[in-house]
Amino acid sequence: MPLKHIDFNIDAAQGFGLFKNEKETELLDYVSSVNISCGFHAGDPLLIREFLLKCKEKNITIGAHIGFNDIAGLGYRQMELNSEEIEAIVIYQIGALASFAKSYGLTIDIVRPHGAMYKLASENYEFSLAIAQAIKKFDKWLVFTCLDNEILQKVSDETNIVINRELFVDKYYTQDFKPNWEEKKYINEEDALNRIRTVMYSSQIKLGNGVFMPVQADTLHFDTKNPNALSLLKKANEIISPTPYNYNKAELSGWV
Repeated sequence: MPLKHIDFNIDAAQGFGLFKNEKETELLDYVSSVNISCGFHAGDPLLIREFLLKCKEKNITIGAHIGFNDIAGLGYRQMELNSEEIEAIVIYQIGALASFAKSYGLTIDIVRPHGAMYKLASENYEFSLAIAQAIKKFDKWLVFTCLDNEILQKVSDETNIVINRELFVDKYYTQDFKPNWEEKKYINEEDALNRIRTVMYSSQIKLGNGVFMPVQADTLHFDTKNPNALSLLKKANEIISPTPYNYNKAELSGWV
């Protein structure tokens, strides 16, 4: 069944001090939601402020990009945390960004884990559940974004939290519908565009073994580290009519 709307999403403020990804700003004109790093794995106060104001200017939905407390490893190193520790770091990061946003008359709408936290949340039900429970404790209307799989749906069923089922536009997927986490390469641009077309027009994705699998996608994530990210996003916008759209499951929350 063709999709009427899809969200184009990127991460931002993925730097600290002098270490920045200057390309992130160029991508803002072609996305409908942005996850802003909250200071644990990346993001300093000036970077966070910069992207909050840019999102306000461009009317882009704002998300909290949460991760393990791992600046040195950019959040890609897994940490063993108990449920209380998970709750604390999730609420701390959401709260920091939400307070910052409030000072500029903004609100955050989505929460997306980063790096090792994202991978663990997509593979471990108890860990994903702990994140969802912490999000709900902060604000029951926040949308939990993670990999589209059975774990995310089970977490949603358990907590009644709103979810964004996410697909990667430019990463390889294995034959068992998992991103190839170890593969640092990206699929080529034409394959990525074909993936978007297939998702939009038939709600399917082509796996590593060439088999097409049905999917439920709410958001398509573009990796800002991909050297072709800007070109890919520009061409991807030509596929979507009229534009990418983040609607945050408003019909479920009662906002409309």
